[in-house]
Amino acid sequence: MIGKLDDYLRFHETALSLRSTRQQVLASNIANADTPNFKARDIDFASALQGALKRAGPPPAPAPLNATAPRHFPNPAQGADVLPDGSALLYRTPAQGAVDGNTVDMDVERNQFADNGIRYEAGITLINAQIKEMMAAIQGAQ
Repeated sequence: MIGKLDDYLRFHETALSLRSTRQQVLASNIANADTPNFKARDIDFASALQGALKRAGPPPAPAPLNATAPRHFPNPAQGADVLPDGSALLYRTPAQGAVDGNTVDMDVERNQFADNGIRYEAGITLINAQIKEMMAAIQGAQ
């Protein structure tokens, strides 16, 4: 029964998680707008969502990690071009280069940040509607 509920909510859960990650990437771009040689990053949401849904399901058992000191944190190694969920982190192509090598275009970043935020809120609204439908079915609402 719980597995079916997980399957029912998995798409929106995965989409919200990716939206949250993308919001962090966009916020990092905005925060580094004045940093010389900073390259703006983003994710291709559609392909990242498809990849995440293909990987969805019960998570595999984590492999034991070797630590060289007892106080080390058990973090898996990952490249700078891959997010923790396995999605590719891409460089944004600038419309116009800056003298200092920074590729952040604040108009583009603000637009993408607002758009992603609105889509996140829409996802929250949809998942709330799904939960209300399930509650109505469970309670036998008329």
